[in-house]
Amino acid sequence: MAFDPEIRDALVEQVRRFVREICVPAEAKVAEDDAVPGEIVDEMKQLGLFGLAVPEQYGGLGLDMETECLVGFELGWTSPAFRSAAGTNIGIGSQALVLFGTEEQKNTYLPGIASGDIITSFALTEPEAGSDAGGLKTKATPDGNGYVLNGNKRYITNANVADLFTVMARTDPDEPGAKGVSAFIVPRDTPGLSVGKPEKKMGQQGAQICDVNFDNARIDGDMRIAGEGEGFKVAMSVLDKGRLHISSVCTGMMDRLISEMVNYAMEREQFGKPIMQHQLIQAMIADSQAEAYAARCMILDAARKRDAGENVTMLASCCKMFASEAVGRVADRAVQVFGGAGYVADYCVERFFRDARIFRLYEGTTQIQQIIIARELSRAAKRGEI
Repeated sequence: MAFDPEIRDALVEQVRRFVREICVPAEAKVAEDDAVPGEIVDEMKQLGLFGLAVPEQYGGLGLDMETECLVGFELGWTSPAFRSAAGTNIGIGSQALVLFGTEEQKNTYLPGIASGDIITSFALTEPEAGSDAGGLKTKATPDGNGYVLNGNKRYITNANVADLFTVMARTDPDEPGAKGVSAFIVPRDTPGLSVGKPEKKMGQQGAQICDVNFDNARIDGDMRIAGEGEGFKVAMSVLDKGRLHISSVCTGMMDRLISEMVNYAMEREQFGKPIMQHQLIQAMIADSQAEAYAARCMILDAARKRDAGENVTMLASCCKMFASEAVGRVADRAVQVFGGAGYVADYCVERFFRDARIFRLYEGTTQIQQIIIARELSRAAKRGEI
């Protein structure tokens, strides 16, 4: 839904207060414990954060893309683990149902997803298939009125706590590439489904990723989303939206890092004056601010176009590529501005430097975004549009 400006401002302000008053003070504990405290997750549920992108008729807030990105800017101000706790419910874990699910599927699952009682996960990546989504080897073999799943998924966010998985699997072994892939809803308690131990990661402590394994896991036919062979279409539609959301989180992190840099540089003295007065420090901070501003403008432009019904596949990739690369540069500059202090864990910039690195990988690597952008430009040229 398109939010009334006053309601939108109130929502964004509410999220801002929650992030800065509740999440930020808990960042160090989340990093140390590698878990988001249950009481904070409960507060997120009460705020409706798990249902941001679920339509109102199913119990969610039904935000338009622009408002979701404005909320994403605020969520990016703190450790990504907090956003990740609800992130799959907001994005890739729920949107296949929202965009392509039957009415029965939506009524069965979306209210629980919106409330946070059902945690979702999106199972696409495999040991030999990630960027090459058409190379999936997990199989969904037709069996009577259902399917039998066999295969392995890797690096699946929230898998250890997920109640419901959106799974991409090959239904037609004779159809090469993406055309033979279909999408399914698979409950966690499905016999034959197992989840591995959380991986130890470079950053984003508190957000877990695990393997998901299927060993003759049988599901009913009505658990398929869309038609057979339409899984790639489902995945790409979900990722278009998810890339804008992730871009907004990257931009929120840039804003936080810039704030940390400026405040530190105003206090830290070298050569008899605050380092903020040294022009090379100013240059790093100014470059960071310009990149954050550019990312914000790109994202809001693309979000408004999506809300207007335009195809934003190329724009979403532009946003994801630019914002995820930019936040890495800003994080690196933040460490440089902090000097030796930026390399020790007493300051949050050390943690954010590690946290930022994954943004260039998930929901499509930078290189995949470049391929998509070039592909879309080629198609536009063939249509005589450029």
